[in-house]
Amino acid sequence: MSDQNVSHVPVEEWAALVPELMVSDLARSLDVYTRLFGFTLNYTRPGFAYLSLGRLQWMLEQVHDKAWMTGPLTPPYGRGINFQMQVPDVRAIYDRLLAEKYPIFVPLGTTVYLEGETEHRQHEFLVQDPDGYLLRFTD
Repeated sequence: MSDQNVSHVPVEEWAALVPELMVSDLARSLDVYTRLFGFTLNYTRPGFAYLSLGRLQWMLEQVHDKAWMTGPLTPPYGRGINFQMQVPDVRAIYDRLLAEKYPIFVPLGTTVYLEGETEHRQHEFLVQDPDGYLLRFTD
């Protein structure tokens, strides 16, 4: 990945929780996260990238032999978790993915979640990133 082709936008305020995902091909993941998912690249260092989308902050790290891993990393990565991400325009991301024929895990729809007797409605769709992490985009 060449820094000459990528603009960096400094982080204005650090989030209290920032997932860091191990990825098999950092350049490929950066392309998907920035071009298709709409994330902004905040900064990089060798084998690492820090991204944001609205109030979301995200880290990607190229798999390497000294990484903090609790067990073997086999595809799809992130089994057993999905990341719900509230974004400014879920439809724009969804349409961009459809235009690129990117595989959608669960199509865009409206889901109702109950909190006691209170209904919460959100537009959402699910997609896997290049390594299989399950991402749930909502508005």
